[in-house]
Amino acid sequence: MPQKFDKKFDRGEKPRNDHKSRREGQRPARPARPERDEPDQSLVYGKNPVTELLKSGAGVDTVLLADTLPEPVAAYYTALAKEAGAVAKRVHANKLRLTCGTDSHQGVAAFASAVEYATLEELLAQAKEKGEAPFLVLCDGVEDPHNLGAIIRSALLCGAHGVVIPKRGGAAITPTVLKSSAGAAARLPVARVANIGESIRRLKEQGVFVYCADMDGTALHKNDLTGPVALVMGSEGRGVSPLVKKLCDGVVSLSMAARGTGVDSFNVSVAAGIILYEIARQRGE
Repeated sequence: MPQKFDKKFDRGEKPRNDHKSRREGQRPARPARPERDEPDQSLVYGKNPVTELLKSGAGVDTVLLADTLPEPVAAYYTALAKEAGAVAKRVHANKLRLTCGTDSHQGVAAFASAVEYATLEELLAQAKEKGEAPFLVLCDGVEDPHNLGAIIRSALLCGAHGVVIPKRGGAAITPTVLKSSAGAAARLPVARVANIGESIRRLKEQGVFVYCADMDGTALHKNDLTGPVALVMGSEGRGVSPLVKKLCDGVVSLSMAARGTGVDSFNVSVAAGIILYEIARQRGE
C-alpha cells in the first residue's frame, strides 16, 4: 500500500521550514517492517540437542558450526555429522545467531531432513506394486539444490518411481529443494544411499538397465529406453564420475546446435528433463 504523506509534504507543495521540522524531531514515518517468517521447524540448535539428533539415526542434512567454536569441539561435531551422512559447515558466529534467532545456540545447529528418506528396495517395491517396470533417477553429486529440485519435479511428472541421492557429495532434500521441486520432493520417494556405485550394482542385479548422461554417449533417440531403466545424472561441474560411468550399461548424449560458442552443455536439470521425457515417451508406446 502506498505510504501516506502529511499534507505539507504533498507532492504538489514544497515543504515549509523543513529544517525547523527536523530540529523539532518531526521525521517522515518509517515503513512498517515486514513480519518475520516463522522459525524453520527443521532447525535444531545447542550442543546436547544436536548431539542427540546426530546419534538418533534420524535424517540430518547440514550441521552448522560457528567459527568461534574450539577446534576439538568442531572436530567432534564434524565426525558426528560425517557418521550421520550430513555435511558440516563452518559459518560466522553472527550468521549462526541470525539463523537460530537466538544467542543460545552454543555454536552448533543442525537442519533435520525435510522429508523421510526411503530405501532403494522401497523404490523398487513401489514399481512392483504398480505392476510397472522400474524407472529410477540417480543423482551422482548434483550439488545445487535448485537443480536437484528441478530434477525431482521432472522425474515425478515423467512417471519415475523414485530418485536416489548420495549421503555425501551432493545436495540433500532441504526446504530449498522442496520449493524448487514445486512440492514434488514431498510426493516422490527419495532414497539416500551411502554409495551410488553400489546402488547401481544392486539395480543391475534386479535386471534394471542403467544409463548415464554424458557428452560422449550415443544420441538419445538411438537408445531403447523401455523396460526396467535407471538414469544417472552427474554433478554440475564434473559430470558423472568415471567409476559410476564405468558401471553403467549405456551412455546417452543430447545433440546441441551451438557447439563452438563456449556454451558446450545443457544445465543438468534441463538435460535430465529432456532425457526423462524421452524415457516416458518410449515407455508410453
